[in-house]
Amino acid sequence: MISSLLFVLLILGALSTVNSKTNIINIGSIFDQQSITGKVSTIAMNAAVNDVNSDPKILPGRRLSLSVNDASFTGHFSIVSAMRYVKIPTVAIISPQSTLSARVLSLYGNELHVPILSFAALDPALSPLQYQYFLQTAPNDHYQMTAIASMVSYFRYREVSAIFTDDDQFRNGINVLSNELLKKRSKLLGKAPLPPHLIVTEEMIKERLLKLMLMEPRVIIVHTYSEIGLKIFEIAESLDMMKKGYVWIATTWLSAYLDSRLITNLNDIDYLYGVLTLRLHTPDSYRKKSFLKRWKNMSNGTIGPNTYALYAYDSIWVIAYAIDKFLKTGGEISFSKDVRLTKIMGSTRLNFKPLSIFEGGEHFLNNILATNMTGLTGPVSFRSDRSLVNPCYDIINILPTQARLIGYWCNNSGLSVSTPEATSFNPPSSSSSSGEVVWPGNAKDKPRGWEFSNNGRPLRIGVPLRTTFKELVMQVNGSKKVGGFTIDVFLAAVKLLKYRLPYEFILYGDGRRNPNYSDLVNKIASNVFDAVVGDITIVTNRTKVVDFTQPYIESGLVVVVLIHKPHSSSWAYLQPFSLQMWVVIALLFIFVGVVVWLLEHRHNDEFRGPPKRQLVTIMWFTFSTMFFAHRENTISTLGRMVVFIWLFVVLIVNSSYTASLTSILTVQQLQSPISGIESLIMGNELIGYPIGSYIESYLVKELNVPASRLVALNSLEYAEKLLSGTVAAIVTERPYVDLFLSNHCQFQVVGQQFTKSGFGFAFPKDSPLAVDISTAILKLAETGELQKIHDRWLNKQACGPQSSSIVSDKLQIQHFWGLFLIFGLVCVVALFIHLCKTVYEFRRDHPRIQRSIQKGHRSMPLQRFMRFMDQKQVAQNMSKRKRMTSGMNDEREV
Repeated sequence: MISSLLFVLLILGALSTVNSKTNIINIGSIFDQQSITGKVSTIAMNAAVNDVNSDPKILPGRRLSLSVNDASFTGHFSIVSAMRYVKIPTVAIISPQSTLSARVLSLYGNELHVPILSFAALDPALSPLQYQYFLQTAPNDHYQMTAIASMVSYFRYREVSAIFTDDDQFRNGINVLSNELLKKRSKLLGKAPLPPHLIVTEEMIKERLLKLMLMEPRVIIVHTYSEIGLKIFEIAESLDMMKKGYVWIATTWLSAYLDSRLITNLNDIDYLYGVLTLRLHTPDSYRKKSFLKRWKNMSNGTIGPNTYALYAYDSIWVIAYAIDKFLKTGGEISFSKDVRLTKIMGSTRLNFKPLSIFEGGEHFLNNILATNMTGLTGPVSFRSDRSLVNPCYDIINILPTQARLIGYWCNNSGLSVSTPEATSFNPPSSSSSSGEVVWPGNAKDKPRGWEFSNNGRPLRIGVPLRTTFKELVMQVNGSKKVGGFTIDVFLAAVKLLKYRLPYEFILYGDGRRNPNYSDLVNKIASNVFDAVVGDITIVTNRTKVVDFTQPYIESGLVVVVLIHKPHSSSWAYLQPFSLQMWVVIALLFIFVGVVVWLLEHRHNDEFRGPPKRQLVTIMWFTFSTMFFAHRENTISTLGRMVVFIWLFVVLIVNSSYTASLTSILTVQQLQSPISGIESLIMGNELIGYPIGSYIESYLVKELNVPASRLVALNSLEYAEKLLSGTVAAIVTERPYVDLFLSNHCQFQVVGQQFTKSGFGFAFPKDSPLAVDISTAILKLAETGELQKIHDRWLNKQACGPQSSSIVSDKLQIQHFWGLFLIFGLVCVVALFIHLCKTVYEFRRDHPRIQRSIQKGHRSMPLQRFMRFMDQKQVAQNMSKRKRMTSGMNDEREV
């Protein structure tokens, strides 16, 4: 490459001349004059040069001169054509069409400071850091591929294929497409590269299309030259690949071809019906309409204008404005000799003259980058990375009678059915008339975008050969047929698909023990199975290798234990309270009786009499309050307050006793020392788990259970190992437990379910079938069909409902200490008030005793004090009876 470049530079130097005095400003261009882009670009650039020269406001006193050379569509001729531009001072070159030529000529531009402008070589890999004097005046293919990725994402296609020309012009665009699809959670699954267009044959194209036909995606991107692209579609129709079910997206080459060929009747290319393509968006304007009206005269009606013509026209004006600014700011178009080449070559027979360098090239390039104008393509300005600001594309649908515009894509707004010039952008709606698409085969419904890659071979579906819990999945009578809950769910979901799904079930397992489900799932990644249907738990490790459908049944881990029935006891009624509780209650009854007697003794005759009678009264009153059957009335306010609080305490104690005894005699007949996963982990007992399950890894890694405590069991061994005490509990999944307990009533679930997951069907990564089956499962759930299938297979209640909480404690003192404390404080306060009141009355009514106390005669017996109080109470009672008797006599007389 370097030697070729030096040769070119030698030729350019030998032919270059320096002429800074002329009023002619020379611009060069190199295009393939046989291509559509070359033809329309030449017409547009000549028109632009004429318009610039006829405008007195720009480049006054000077004229642009455009020299067009034919590259014959090869990089070699592009380089050779550049030789003639150094015969005269050339300030810029508009070239080339191919990326290869752009790379070589950009090196020339870097050396001689001559800007190279291109609106056709749109390779996104042409970096301005490497090619300082190269500038793309049209949006490069990075934006086009981003637009295609957005379309694929909008239509919810997960996988696409591409057929393209494998050269510098198109290869990097496909790489960008792959990256952009990944950002949209899609994938470029198939690539069918074609050799350069000069050596490609129809057989090669047919071979590539057959390769794509055998792959799963039915969304195909075509990125190539127009001649090859048309041939691809023509051959695709002969292979029946333009029928219903396919999605074809062509890049801008197709819209450019249709616009330039002035095709009014698309029946001649009916194999393009339903194809989507892109066109660089150019807003409508008066200048654009005026230019299109002039086009027929400029082209003599031989070819129509496309967007490349508009960008070619604007490229001339970009150069004109930049050179005008360059001259008005004091710049001169001058060239100097480059003696470096002479030093390198030394003495040589070629005797080439040194190259000429455009001395103001850097200043001129900066003026181009600072362009801010409105052309036929709309506003033209460049970002700091030298890309155009906010490039947009039209999305076109090829119909039998026309090419219809259905939407837009812009770099700053994404997809839209509104024009990019609108003030707001709204996402396209599938119900909008402007956004409706007619697909290949004249299909109105969106194709699903994929087919089975096995070319007619049924889908290989692995099914676990279970030896237990066959209600979930089972082998029917030793044949190849399978049945069960999971199989019925899958079959019901398949019936809801809008397409035929060929499949065959393949049993996995030896029939003696349940297979390892993780190994079964990994068979998908190793291409042994195309899917797995069965009771497959959705866990993190498995989602790394396969895609799961929507869960069709909830699952989670629970603990199953053996329940011990306690021996019947004639003293069961004592079990609700602990011994300390019984003692405290008995002491409280005695305490309450004494307190009430003290408060009522002076005022209430029912609490008076001989000591034996009073003792019986105290005991009877206090214990009868347990049943709210006491006969004695309380008279004093303090006594009534104490009795009220006490009755509330008795109510609470009675209610708690009744509830606890009921639980002991009914619900809590079943007991286990294990209350859940926490108590199970804290112990040292062995724990059983199902063979081939992920549960072992979960218990060891997540719950830190030592592996030595774990015992792998077949589900047939659950009952035996629990009854023998080999394992204290079994940790397994809820659906299996429900089936197990329906036939084993002596076992029970303890605690709560401590994980949450579900069963799903497994498919390969990014399989669209997983999405369709998930949608079908959701429909089954919404219609109630999923619940009917569940009830038919799994709704078994042989043992009846059982409580999941089986461990209880006796009622202790701490359960009531607050209540007892409040009641005790009330009693103490009442006794204190009563004592104070009694002392006060005694001092008031017996001053002699009061004086004796003051003199220090403190040895007065308590009996004397009590006798006094009793005499006073007797006198009050006799007075009360006399009043009552007198009242009754008065009533008789009346």
